[in-house]
Formats: sequence, C-alpha cells, structure tokens
Amino acid sequence: MPADPSLTGHARSTAASEALYARACDLAPGGVNSPVRAFGAVGGTPVFVRRGRGPYLYDVDGNEYVDLVCSWGPLILGHAHPQVVEAVTTAVANGTSYGTPSEPEVELAAEIVDRTPVEMVRLVSSGTEATMTAVRLARGVTGRDVVVKFAGCYHGHVDALLAAAGSGVATFGLPGTPGIPAASTASTIVLPYNNLDAVKQTFAEYGDQIACVITEAAVGNMGVVPPRPGFNHALAEQCRRHGALFISDEVMTGFRVTRSGHWALDGADEGWAPDLMTFGKVMGGGFPAAAVGGRREVMERLAPAGPVYQAGTLSGNPVAATAGLTTLRLATDDVYAHLDQAAGRLQELAGKALTEAGVPHVIQAAGNLFSVFFVDSDEVTVIDNFDAANKQATHRYAAFFHAMLDAGVYLPPSAYEAWFVSAAHDDRALDRVAEALPVAAAAAAATPPPPADNSAGAGE
Repeated sequence: MPADPSLTGHARSTAASEALYARACDLAPGGVNSPVRAFGAVGGTPVFVRRGRGPYLYDVDGNEYVDLVCSWGPLILGHAHPQVVEAVTTAVANGTSYGTPSEPEVELAAEIVDRTPVEMVRLVSSGTEATMTAVRLARGVTGRDVVVKFAGCYHGHVDALLAAAGSGVATFGLPGTPGIPAASTASTIVLPYNNLDAVKQTFAEYGDQIACVITEAAVGNMGVVPPRPGFNHALAEQCRRHGALFISDEVMTGFRVTRSGHWALDGADEGWAPDLMTFGKVMGGGFPAAAVGGRREVMERLAPAGPVYQAGTLSGNPVAATAGLTTLRLATDDVYAHLDQAAGRLQELAGKALTEAGVPHVIQAAGNLFSVFFVDSDEVTVIDNFDAANKQATHRYAAFFHAMLDAGVYLPPSAYEAWFVSAAHDDRALDRVAEALPVAAAAAAATPPPPADNSAGAGE
C-alpha cells in the first residue's frame, strides 16, 4: 500500500514508471521478469530504473534513491564501479561469447577456490542452475534419491526444492507451486529450520535413502535468520555419519558477509567444510554467473570427468567471468570492514526509529546481511524458523516501505527479504536513510492491520 502523503511529506514523480508498467503488463506476466519486483507484497507501481551510480538508483521519472537492495546482493562495490566497468568494456570489445574455454573462467574459478574450502568449481549461469546441479551431483554420487531441505530456505526455482512443509516434524514435501508434478517433490523432505532434533529423527528413519541435506548457510529468504550456533556443523556431521552429502547454499552469503562467505563465520572456526557449496550474486559482479564447488572426488563425478551430466552454452561466459573476477579482487578486507560498519549503523538507526515510534520489531543479521521483522509484540525477540517469520505484521512493512521510497530510499519490496549495503554507501547516503527512518516508522505505527492474512513468497 502506498504511504499516506500527509505522513511522508514527499511526493515522487511516477508517471513514466506507471506508463512503462502498463506497457510491460501487456508483454510480460505481471509486467516483470521476477515476481518480487512487481510490488505485489507492498502495493503500488514498481520503480523502473534507468541507471545506477555508487549507492544510488535513478528511475525513469528522474527520482534518486539510496539503494538498499543492490541488485539483491551482487553489487558489493556499488553501481557502475569504474574498474568493473572498465574491465567489462574491454571484455566486451574482445567478444561477448566464444563457446570455448577462456582465461577469465579459469581465473574466476581459482579466485573462488582460494577464498573457500572447495577444491574444484563448475561455473554456471544462475543460482538456480547451481543448486540444481549440486542436488543432481549428490544423487549421482550417493545413488540415493531423497533430498532434505528446510522450510523457508529458497534455493531457486528447482522443481524438487520448491516444496512446502506439511504437518509433522518430518514430512515429505508437496509441490509449492502449480506446474510441478507431485513426483518431482515426492523424494523431498521439508524440515523446520534450526531444529536439530527433527534432522536427527529424519536420519534415523530415512538415513540410508538420503542423498543430501541442502540449506542456506544463513537464511536470507524469509528475512535474515542465522543458524543457531553449531547447527550447520551438526548438519555436516549427520550427513557424514549416514553417507549423505551436505550442500551449503551460499548464493546469497557467498563473498558478501566475508571474503569466504558465511562458512568463515562458522565452518572455518569449527573445523568442518560442506561437501558441496553453491555460489552466485557477488561472484558475477552484476552479471548472470554462479557456480557449484566442492571436494575434488565429488566434483570429478561431473561430466566430462564423470558420469553425472551438466552443460550450459553460456557457462563461464567471458564477460560475466571478467565482471565477477574484477569484483572479487576489489573486495578487500577494507571493503568488508566498511560493509560491516555501514550495516551496523543502519541496524542501529532503524532500531532507534522503530522503538521511538512504538513499532514492535526484531532486527537480525548474519554478518553484514540483515533484515527488519515487523512483529506483533515486543515479547517476540528472535525469529529462528519459517513459522515465526510468517507471523510478521506485513501491513506495517508495506507502509514503512512506501514512506522510505517517497523519502528517496529503495528497500526490498517484501518483508521477507534482506537489506544490502555496498562499499559505496558513504556517510551522505547513510545520513539520507537516517533522515527517512523516523517518518517511515511513524507511517508503520499509524497503519491498522488489513483483513487479509500474511504469506511469504519465494526469493528474487
């Protein structure tokens, strides 16, 4: 729902975006090419962006916004970073695609191996393709069919992984969307996130059938829900004990929360590593690029080295690989320190504004990845699974979102998404966010609940 102008004090120009959206709705389902962009969760007309520079977006109506989405994570250096643009321009001049091996893909793979515990890498074009490949590989290596995932974790639009949790502790998943045959999810078990007892119970009953457990290293698709201390370690141990593979999905967290991803925040200290990891977003530098990596003996089961088939015409595209490689090389320790500082300041500012407005909320983070949960009561102090996340007061977020938008701050258009910062978010940009927050918090406080219920959607 759009914000009340009397609360925001701002009036944005929207005519050009509205015209483009009307045209787009005649040409594309819902007028968009990924569902959350349609503003269905918050109401109003999507913002059509013309360009980005540093921490800012500029739409077709001439409005400027501080961008706290950063293309849903990839733009860790900010929009149009000069060195990334220069490297990509040179790469494009050499040719956009070869259909052969090229040097940038080798160098990008080497950078990923250097930063993470994986020993070999297969480059692909999307996070969905990476997780699909990881699951296929796990099934091929183990000779088993059952996949364990967690409610609220999003691993792309892979048929077997778009399953919703049913009743009970361990339930075979049902398709979460029309168009997926029941057979596609018949071998998927959906468990409550952060519930180790459910994991142990499931392995006790189905251990000799389970090919893999897949989880987001820290969940970012029901809002940011970090794993409980030791949870990922326990998953790795359960898989090892029962001959299954542990897949850590770092499409969102990889190379964003630290130079080595979320694994550096738990696995590196605790002495364990996943069998397979999936990466995306930051490693593409804003281009379509992703990867699956893992232990050498597992990865060598992929074709052409092994029998598990996977292929892609644009896998390892030289332009995308160049953008990703340049981005990773520029993502230094100083960059990560800046991200942590900027994210910490925003969490403090948002918490202060919402508290002073009397809006119950919970702010959670995994490294510099964070989100704000609008809850029903101050008695709620933690969100640690999908059921808890799905009880948000989303009507308050919609009002908050539009007030921020009218004040020139672009937030994720869904209460179930993470907020992102970049190395380009300087004091000027953060000060603008600080100025917008009290008015947005007041708009959230003044919004009565609608009769409709809450429901979470899948990730970007």
